[in-house]
Amino acid sequence: MTDEIINWGVIGTGRIADSVSQAINYTDGAKLLAVASRNMSTAMEFADKHDIPRAYQGYEELCKDKDIDIVYIATPTSCHYENAMMCLEHGKNVLCEKSVTADSRQLSQIIGLAKEKDLFFMEAMWMKCLPSFRQALSWAKLGKIGNIRMIKADFSNIVQFDPKDRLFDKQLGASALLDLGVYPITLFEAFLGNTPSAVRSSLFVGRAGTDSDGQVTLEYENGAFAVTVFGYDIENNNNAVIVGDKGRIVFGDWFFCSGEVALYDDMAQLVEKKSFPHLCNGYEYEIMEACRCLHEGRKESWLVPLSDTEAVMDIMEKVLEQNGL
Repeated sequence: MTDEIINWGVIGTGRIADSVSQAINYTDGAKLLAVASRNMSTAMEFADKHDIPRAYQGYEELCKDKDIDIVYIATPTSCHYENAMMCLEHGKNVLCEKSVTADSRQLSQIIGLAKEKDLFFMEAMWMKCLPSFRQALSWAKLGKIGNIRMIKADFSNIVQFDPKDRLFDKQLGASALLDLGVYPITLFEAFLGNTPSAVRSSLFVGRAGTDSDGQVTLEYENGAFAVTVFGYDIENNNNAVIVGDKGRIVFGDWFFCSGEVALYDDMAQLVEKKSFPHLCNGYEYEIMEACRCLHEGRKESWLVPLSDTEAVMDIMEKVLEQNGL
């Protein structure tokens, strides 16, 4: 990719598409050129709201637009596989909303096609692109907290049940694990590695017949462990702490999008605190990362490598299997 401007298309017009569109419009060197919806009036309304020049009825029509460099897939989880494969078949680079697929088989096929077509593919795990997350990872890699012994990260909040909402619609891939649990599990993977020695879990099935709450514990051969509680029925601060034998790293509330991270020594004394206010809404960092990769001709992000995405999917798939889902 040699052109200065990266032309983006967005598939889907829901809440995530709205936030991502704001971020694309904010980012220098990125142009939001087109949006697609199943309904033309919805696409046009969304295009007017975000000053998007082109609106398409049907996702394939957007994929046929030769001016589009990369597509952001902002549809429900159940649609990601079909949408990603379609984009790649049409020669489009892809940034796909998390959880990237419903299972490991689908993810493997997408990655295989991306490599076959020599295209960029990345899960839109915006948390891993945030400066606060990268700062915490840097502290850990520099040995600031010594050997990591434990990580705790929660993501649960009360969501009113609505059978038409994608969070509760089984046909749209509803799953608290795939929607919320993916964040703490991704955090665990980033700091403790891709291969836990044991995965222990319990999921609770709600009124929609899908997992609405759950807990997961990962154990590692070196004795470290990580634990999370997630779901739609408990209000939590949703912070995260990474504890080592020489100190700890603490994220602010709502850790997955927090701009604050602090380093403490083994006597619980504050060593350093960093604050990284979002430039737009936080999604701009994953947009910047995708643009950087395209400009550099990279087919994979080093911030969100495919091997990490695969490892997290493997863990979540194991959790679903353990609970008969």
